[in-house]
Amino acid sequence: MAVKDIPMSRLLKLSHEFNCFYLKGLQKGDCKPFVVCGKQVGLIRPDVINQLIGYPDVFHVHPDAITLNPAFRDFDERTARLEAVLKDCRSRNVFVTLKGWRDECYAVRTVFSGEPLLKMDRCATCLFGICNYGVDINGYVNDPEKGLCIWLQKRSKTKQTWPGRWDNMVGGGLSVGYGVLETAHKEANEEASITSDMMKNLRRSGCVSFFYESERGLFPNTEFVFDLELPLDFVPKNNDGEVDMFELLPAKEALERVLSPDFKTTSCPVVIDFLIRHGHINPDTEPAYPEIVELLHVPLQSMYKGFQAATTANELNSNDEINNKLL
Repeated sequence: MAVKDIPMSRLLKLSHEFNCFYLKGLQKGDCKPFVVCGKQVGLIRPDVINQLIGYPDVFHVHPDAITLNPAFRDFDERTARLEAVLKDCRSRNVFVTLKGWRDECYAVRTVFSGEPLLKMDRCATCLFGICNYGVDINGYVNDPEKGLCIWLQKRSKTKQTWPGRWDNMVGGGLSVGYGVLETAHKEANEEASITSDMMKNLRRSGCVSFFYESERGLFPNTEFVFDLELPLDFVPKNNDGEVDMFELLPAKEALERVLSPDFKTTSCPVVIDFLIRHGHINPDTEPAYPEIVELLHVPLQSMYKGFQAATTANELNSNDEINNKLL
């Protein structure tokens, strides 16, 4: 007797969407490791490689890896030489993601605890598949009538990415020079006018990780998650012009909002994780519960390590020899 396929639940479909590269793109094998100082820090798609070939003094294109020129001596030189390439590409409109240039940089390192090897504008990291880190705060209240309710924000229509989409109450990238808790306090004030007194209730709640792909590039993201219980009478107010409005929704309605196409795809894992931890998504209501939990914790910190032994050896190859092979 043939075994019938069980229809995929909406939550599992969404989990596959924000992990589309992890589940599908990675298996294609057409991306090459990006190696800096003998260690893999990212992954580069063929369309990006085709452009980097034009900068042989900065990028060495090998058959199975792309290396940043090992002659660059330190953090500052590596940063400056790569930034010059990015600015040239930006001036020629080579990559759509560079239209979102912010003069805000992310550190490039092998793992979160690793020493930064260089920095680059946050909009460019997806070209190189650099692991990004962010901070998200789940603002919630325990309403005596509606039960657990979650604050969500609607992003401004002028935002460079995901304009007009629904999002977590507070979220922001971990920029160079800022710590995780420091970023949480900064974003809470800027995005939602949350006072330092309210932030005393802030609770660390682990992290989520996923590997997403869009036309802009590759996004291996880790989000440090916080929960914050807020006063019943508190209403968030935006300070930085990046939020159109806030809305407080009961947990069930918040889940429906997350499942809608109007929600920012790469913010979905944070709300799903919150609802799992608070029991609103559980094995009795969601048949794909174990798989969904796994897809909220993709092993990004170890994913690139397997490439290092092979890619380090490539530094010994002659760049002229490699270019001849490419031709």
